[in-house]
Amino acid sequence: MVFSAFSDRKQAIILTIDEELLKQCRHLHFIGIGGSGMFPMVQILHKEGYYITGSDNNETETTRVEREMGIPVTFGQSAENIAGADLIVHTAAIMDDNPELIAARASGVPCLERSEMLGLLSRRYNRAVCVSGTHGKTTTSAMIAQVLLEAGFDPSAFIGGKVKALGGSGRAGNSDIIVIEACEFRDTFLHLANDISVILNIDNDHLDYFGTIENSIRSFRTFAEHSTGPVIVNGCDTNTMKAVEGLDKETITFGWDSSCRYWPKDIRPLGGAKSGYTLMRGDEALAEVTLSIPGKHNILNSLACAAACICVGADPKVVAEKIAHFPGAGRRFEILGEVGGVTIADDYAHHPAEVKATLKAAKEMDFHEVWAVFQPFTYSRTAMLLDDFVDALSVADHVVMSEIMGSREKNTYNIYTKDLATKIPGSVWFNTFREMADYTLAHAKPGDLVITLGCGDVYKCAYIMVGRPANGV
Repeated sequence: MVFSAFSDRKQAIILTIDEELLKQCRHLHFIGIGGSGMFPMVQILHKEGYYITGSDNNETETTRVEREMGIPVTFGQSAENIAGADLIVHTAAIMDDNPELIAARASGVPCLERSEMLGLLSRRYNRAVCVSGTHGKTTTSAMIAQVLLEAGFDPSAFIGGKVKALGGSGRAGNSDIIVIEACEFRDTFLHLANDISVILNIDNDHLDYFGTIENSIRSFRTFAEHSTGPVIVNGCDTNTMKAVEGLDKETITFGWDSSCRYWPKDIRPLGGAKSGYTLMRGDEALAEVTLSIPGKHNILNSLACAAACICVGADPKVVAEKIAHFPGAGRRFEILGEVGGVTIADDYAHHPAEVKATLKAAKEMDFHEVWAVFQPFTYSRTAMLLDDFVDALSVADHVVMSEIMGSREKNTYNIYTKDLATKIPGSVWFNTFREMADYTLAHAKPGDLVITLGCGDVYKCAYIMVGRPANGV
């Protein structure tokens, strides 16, 4: 069944921001413009003709690209930076005592947190395909966006990772479709006006905010209730099915077998990272799918992609053809190069389930030994899921770690990387990426895979190993 948006879709959403706000603005200022959650919006709004300025603390690859786009970016944050802005957007990472944010809030100019701005942006499209879930959001939303783009639907997109086919992590299309990676962190996905909604899975994460998995399930339930169209869910994930139990919406399942509406028949390895299967809708064989990215988890992601694209109106055979073209998103098992016969890759995995899935996929490939070079992210996640991290990292043959990147947190948990290392035989940890890179390259052998893992800046360690510039190392 193809979903057609209806005119009263916005009545299903509790609106707290004037939808006409963007129409009244010309100059948009972004505090923390180098953030990964800011860049896709900047790409879309810049292309639409808004005058954009921004500030950040440090130059990064993202801020360099933004300056190349002609966007003035100031390094260092102060009250003067907001001069002339009609609307100010800031990331959740900006603290309340930040002088630029203080000035913004005192200026009388509308001031929005990033997720509020994304919610406002989503309301400008009649078909917002919003992809949620604890794991796999970036890969699945990127795959949907690329498939729809190549199938001629000309979507806009807001993705949490770089997608080569999109020219970045965001895109301004000319249709009424936008594909959005919908993050559950601090309930930010509840700002979205979601029309076609995807829930990939629900797992223990962001427990510093949710507290319990039950609270997380309740938030996903609310996300599903907001949907004005079908809700596409992982029928093999217990927590996801709890979230949509009794939901008064069309619910479309995907999963491993014929108990789900969309499922893969005759899964088969095709060599290297590739696998194939027959895409089934109930008893009907729709198309033959070739998947070019590794791991069983990505088979599920491709099923969710197929279901969403078919809901939009794409032909199943075209969807299957375009899925085969998808090479993965940036920092998702991204091969960066080879050094002395050792393959260097980078992945965003930062939750135990993601780390385990990535390492299992690596072990199934044609490498001799697998090296996990891991940067734990946030004290709360490391402390609460310590044993799960031990289990996940133990899949690798060798484990090299950095100290924990605290990000927005203080170490009130008294947790350190040594607490992980004592539970993983043979693992080592270092204070700097240079030390990690030197140790790894000194011990890895030709035919091995080294994969950096984490959502912080551990990619810089991979860049050191392949000899690429890594700002800030």
